[in-house]
Amino acid sequence: MEKQTITIYDVAREAAVSMATVSRVVNGNPNVKPATRKKVLEVIDRLDYRPNAVARGLASKKTTTVGVIIPDVTNVYFSSLARGIDDVATMYKYNIILANSDGNAQKEIQVLNTLLAKQVDGIIYMGNKISDELRVQFDRSKTPIILAGSVDNKEELGSVHIDYVAAVEEAISDLINHGNKKIAFISGPLDEPINSEYRLKGYKNVLAKNGIEFDEELVFETDYSYRAGEILWPAIVSAGATAAYVGDDELAAGVLNGAQDAGVEVPEEFEVITSNNSKITEIVRPKLSSITQPLYDIGAVSMRFLTKLMNKEEVTEKTVELPYGYIKRSSTK
Repeated sequence: MEKQTITIYDVAREAAVSMATVSRVVNGNPNVKPATRKKVLEVIDRLDYRPNAVARGLASKKTTTVGVIIPDVTNVYFSSLARGIDDVATMYKYNIILANSDGNAQKEIQVLNTLLAKQVDGIIYMGNKISDELRVQFDRSKTPIILAGSVDNKEELGSVHIDYVAAVEEAISDLINHGNKKIAFISGPLDEPINSEYRLKGYKNVLAKNGIEFDEELVFETDYSYRAGEILWPAIVSAGATAAYVGDDELAAGVLNGAQDAGVEVPEEFEVITSNNSKITEIVRPKLSSITQPLYDIGAVSMRFLTKLMNKEEVTEKTVELPYGYIKRSSTK
């Protein structure tokens, strides 16, 4: 037998009170007599009534739900950010709907529209690239949107991230100080501003500062995956690189193991620095030196930023930059 959906009407009828009274009890409004509250709560318990969040949203124009668009739910970087988002959302009594977009531009638009159709109050976007089509959708929507760990090169959307240019400058400087002249720059797709306009810029800045000519052959764009890093090794060798900066931890683990499978000693013959300091950096051997990002905090601050926008509070800065660090482990000299 199909379970009947118990509505607020049923509760009001059983408790012999108005729907407004049931609503006040459900929403914790103090203007209800204790005896009436007790009677209503007993009926709610007996009928197993659960308020319909969508219906409540239609009445209040708020669903207390936030949509989070995540490119790859299996990537440790994104799951660490999501944890920070979720904790702050819980604190402010928001529910989270996580939507995986596979980093696919078409699917991102589909996912965005699905979330908007669910009447979410706000959206946190973690993708590394905002396509023109997606930007049009963002503009059309009246729903507040924040970028977490990502950058908007047009600076139209609020975002929370580290100073990627300065962070990469520090990593490359360290490799140059160890005597490396041919340093590979390995990242995800260069049509993502985070890679081309921030990380690559930091890389080029330091080369220029040290009088080292920029060599296109040392720039590698690939997928954010372990396998992509592993199969890249022969190309890194043929480019003559003695060190690498890598834009993703899983990718860096692949490069590291690709080198070691080829019998190359790390860090004696080849050095590797990665970007996100996720737990992968401690799992591999040798442990990976890394730029450190406050991943949990980026997620948490993004969610707090979004609550301000959703409550129409005054927001002075569109971009929030959190401090980064650099931790040396055994993959560098």
